[in-house]
Amino acid sequence: MTTAKDNPNAGAAGDFAAPVKVSVIVPCRNERAYLENFLASMLRQERDGLEVEFLIADGMSDDGTREILQQYATRHPELRVIENPGKFVSTGLNAAIRAARGDIIARMDVHTEYAPDYLRQCVRVLGESGAGNVGGPARTRSRGHQQAAVCLAYHSPFSCGGAAFHNTAYEGPADTVTYGCWQKSTLEKLGGFDEELIRNQDDELNLRLSRAGGKIWQSTAIQSWYYPRASWGAVFRQYMQYGYWKVRVIQKHQLPASIRHLVPGGFVGSLIALAALAPFSRLASGTLVGLAGIYLTANLLASLWTCRTPGTRRYLPRLPGIFMAYHFGYGYGFLRGLIDFGLRHKSGSQTFTHLTRDRKV
Repeated sequence: MTTAKDNPNAGAAGDFAAPVKVSVIVPCRNERAYLENFLASMLRQERDGLEVEFLIADGMSDDGTREILQQYATRHPELRVIENPGKFVSTGLNAAIRAARGDIIARMDVHTEYAPDYLRQCVRVLGESGAGNVGGPARTRSRGHQQAAVCLAYHSPFSCGGAAFHNTAYEGPADTVTYGCWQKSTLEKLGGFDEELIRNQDDELNLRLSRAGGKIWQSTAIQSWYYPRASWGAVFRQYMQYGYWKVRVIQKHQLPASIRHLVPGGFVGSLIALAALAPFSRLASGTLVGLAGIYLTANLLASLWTCRTPGTRRYLPRLPGIFMAYHFGYGYGFLRGLIDFGLRHKSGSQTFTHLTRDRKV
């Protein structure tokens, strides 16, 4: 892995001895609602000391996204639109990596806005940390009351098991980071993203990197703001997908990256099993009531704690349902993945694709 000492392009203060060639890769499909804000944020990136190209892999958009991209590409020669006939995130990322001319690859996503120094900080931290992949925490922004409540839940340890990238104050080693920045040679050695995976392809890549001896580093200096899903149903479907495809990642590597990935599936599976046994067993019935009661109490306490400051109290009525969308979505998806990948021995290519967000990337 490259260190600051080994990399003549990176200085301790973020100044560069020679232009660093950076390729920004962006998977995109049917993102018209967020696209122009994203493009404005992307094109505002500070480029002193950097030679930057932007590669947007369009997954055959049919909502006007492609036309907007073509208009911007005409006005900004540093922006190139890459075909992604596979339509999924992993196929789009790999297509962009293959087309990239830069020595450093930085990923961006459309549902996010970026600090003007985002790329410069990525390159600086990559050089100084000696890590194989660097990124920032997942800060959030919202449009409207419901999305603001989802943002609150997103940063609670109760929703996602305390993953480091949900903690905006954490800096240090992590098992995954938001988006990522790598030497292109690192991605090539790893073989790129796993195109079998419709979701969790970034987690799986980071797992391979860690097990190959690489380091993943989260820096608070790398700043971006993600717009999460804006409804209970959308959060449920998103986390159902994450739970479902996490099973395939665990199956592939024969070990979960973290115990937190197993908890929602175990909880939802226990509820289902106890509910099935409850008509025939008082023990099962009592255990079901007790387990549900413990969960509802924990949910309420977590909601109260999350909304403990005056500015957040108005979101309290929404939090329990949002937490349930996270937990039951992931848990149900995980159990369904166990059935498909474990019992039915399906491969990723044989699974139903409507678990994805209408095949958006």
